[in-house]
Amino acid sequence: MDILDRLLAHDAWTTRQLLLACQALPDSKLDQKFEIDHGSLRLTFLHIIVNLEVWTDLLYERPVQSKTGESISDLLERLSLASRDFSGIAHKVIREKRTDDFFLDTLDKPPQRKTFGGAIGHVITHNMHHRAHIMELMEKVGLNNHIEGDLLGWEFQSFGWR
Repeated sequence: MDILDRLLAHDAWTTRQLLLACQALPDSKLDQKFEIDHGSLRLTFLHIIVNLEVWTDLLYERPVQSKTGESISDLLERLSLASRDFSGIAHKVIREKRTDDFFLDTLDKPPQRKTFGGAIGHVITHNMHHRAHIMELMEKVGLNNHIEGDLLGWEFQSFGWR
């Protein structure tokens, strides 16, 4: 397993585990407002997933599609689809040695050129940043027993390596 496979699998798995841990929360807890990140668990999860969807569309150089569904089960499904799609374009970029090639970010005003490799790295690090906020939000609503979310912890959970 190469480093890209590790980072992509860890990213999707960790977000999925946090979503699953929040599955039993009532809407009042998912939407409880705090002065952290996007303000609630649901909005922060939604931010991660929407960004994954949008950046994937941009990297494929296709029109950005708006998706719907904000329940935990909807977000789990959207995460699965977007993670698989993002992984596909990331592997294609690596395989074709295009990490330093440019695509046009059509959402910037005016549109800006960005590198494929920079955008792939941005998505993965962006998600980790917001997952840290999610863990803090989880603790604020009483979910203190959650995964740490680190890559080595994911490796152990996935493969039992120590």
